[in-house]
Amino acid sequence: MENDSIATSLKLFIVLSRAYKAINEHVNKVIQANGLNPTEFAVLELLYHKGDQPLQQIGAKILLASGSITYVVDKLEQKGLLNRIACPKDRRVIYAHISEDGEKLIQEIFPEHAKQIDKLMSSLSDAEKIEAIELLKKLGIPAGKF
Repeated sequence: MENDSIATSLKLFIVLSRAYKAINEHVNKVIQANGLNPTEFAVLELLYHKGDQPLQQIGAKILLASGSITYVVDKLEQKGLLNRIACPKDRRVIYAHISEDGEKLIQEIFPEHAKQIDKLMSSLSDAEKIEAIELLKKLGIPAGKF
């Protein structure tokens, strides 16, 4: 009985991993076709939808190690897609701010990105998508406690 549970858990892990990899590869093609890597896109998308963010908090919001954020922000700044802004109340805090060019780029590519994701998810009905969201949340909550 326990071996059946382990085998099923392993199967779920493999299927989930393969599905994520396949979907991610398709999504990343659209992003890379626009001169960005997935991490750069994630930072710009975060800033576009959530506004200025402290550099120290970006990594946690886009699931990236904090040490990599400086590198990504440097690259985006070199491309003219974001600016660093010092916090007027605390000199230790630096905010990332999406530039006008960065905003134009996201406005141009985000609709295609969203359509691509919707197309990739189209094998599920809306009800199944909602169920999948709830099941994946249920799966992720205990995993975050380990």
